[in-house]
Amino acid sequence: MSYMMMASLSAILRNCIPRTVSTHAKQTHVQILIYGLSHHVTLQTDLLLAYSRGILLNARQVFDRMPEPNMHSWNIMISAYVQNSMYHDAISVFHEFLDSGMKPDHYSFPPLLKACAGIGDVLLGVMLHGMVVKLGFENHVVVGSSVLDFYSKCGNLNDARVVFEGLLWKDLVAWNSMISGLAKGGLHMEALSCFRKMLENKAKIDAMTIPTLLSVCGKVGDITKGKEIHGQVLKNTVLYNDTAICNSLIDLYSKCGCLRNAEKIFCSMKNLNLVTWTTMISCYGVHGRGYEALNLFEKMKDSGFKPNSVTLTAILASCSHSGLITRGKKIFDSIRSSYGFEPSVEHYACLVDLLSRFGCFEDALRLINSMKRVKMVPSASVWGALLAGSLVHRNVETGEMAARHLFEMEPKNASNYIALCSIYDSRGMWKDASRVRLKIRRLRLDKTPGCSWISIGGEFHTFYQGNLSFTFDQKTRETLEGVIRIPLLVHSELQSSLLF
Repeated sequence: MSYMMMASLSAILRNCIPRTVSTHAKQTHVQILIYGLSHHVTLQTDLLLAYSRGILLNARQVFDRMPEPNMHSWNIMISAYVQNSMYHDAISVFHEFLDSGMKPDHYSFPPLLKACAGIGDVLLGVMLHGMVVKLGFENHVVVGSSVLDFYSKCGNLNDARVVFEGLLWKDLVAWNSMISGLAKGGLHMEALSCFRKMLENKAKIDAMTIPTLLSVCGKVGDITKGKEIHGQVLKNTVLYNDTAICNSLIDLYSKCGCLRNAEKIFCSMKNLNLVTWTTMISCYGVHGRGYEALNLFEKMKDSGFKPNSVTLTAILASCSHSGLITRGKKIFDSIRSSYGFEPSVEHYACLVDLLSRFGCFEDALRLINSMKRVKMVPSASVWGALLAGSLVHRNVETGEMAARHLFEMEPKNASNYIALCSIYDSRGMWKDASRVRLKIRRLRLDKTPGCSWISIGGEFHTFYQGNLSFTFDQKTRETLEGVIRIPLLVHSELQSSLLF
């Protein structure tokens, strides 16, 4: 009778799903107490597992009452905390686990490494990696991928590469972690190269791979590769209906100047979320279509979506790009009254950009001063917006004010010095311009030069002004000079025909 009852209760607990934990698990817990089975290790572990899926407080109480938790119980408790983003609690349990004299197994490391990445505890993560090697788990697929994911998320790409190359078998998680890490580290070309190797190894892309790759394609302007990935999405029904992927496609086409393509994807989507609306609003804004952005913003609200801080930043930026001062002011004023939260620094920066871009410097300065009343310090983005507007309108007074603050906040940012220098040059203030240039040289500041690039046969060719060190650049220059001569010859022939 006791064995049958125990098996029945165990089956109920193991089949508990999150929404039934509060009823089934508690009822079963009562039955365990009534029949005096609370001392049974299997039932204790099953009860812990059930509560960990929905009621962490009860799970911890069951765990603390266990006289000698087994390995499975420790792993359940650590994993439950990590799944609920309670990383410090997970690490605290791990320290208790070590104090008990037990050694972690291959189930222990993945959640612990995720916790270390979540709180940025690099030292503990490296220590865990050492334990992985010492205990011989480095070739375990899940553990190896977790170590790689930890290093990628912490930005330690050199160690991530070493771990990645050392994996005997690379699963999809490993490829995704490496591509994502390279992309976040700004190594976009390497991320695309890693993706090509992934395809060569016959690994299939999934919903985690595609958004990262589309983001990379958008940042480097590789529309060809982006369309190629889009083509693979169209062949897969699951991927085609994935909202996050569709949002990434809208963002890709927006950054590559293909507004029509972005609109087509937006109109074809069945499941729109707030990110979808925000991305499309931002897309219209970047392309100078302020009125379309405003219309979409109203349509979004009519559809039952409440804008968040990011959405409001997107619509304010759209107003700024299109010079819609009145509408921009109205939306900014509605943040507090209509949406119930204080405007963020980004919202102030957008409105300052809008006002200063169109010469409303008094209003811009009044807005910046109003930030002090709400105990908010103007950020570099706020002063940068004022400096950019001052450069457009050659306003020395506001330009100097903005630059002075930026020099204190970003002493190593050469762009701020160059912007002030350009304002002086535009006004013929040569002595002041020379003084700023001297300061740039004294601080040994270098501005990253602007460049253009094209992709030919999967290889990117970058062009910097005045750089003719490559033969490809020399051929390009000769071709360009030939193209320039053609209109000149046509113009000369037209003049000759008019004379005669």
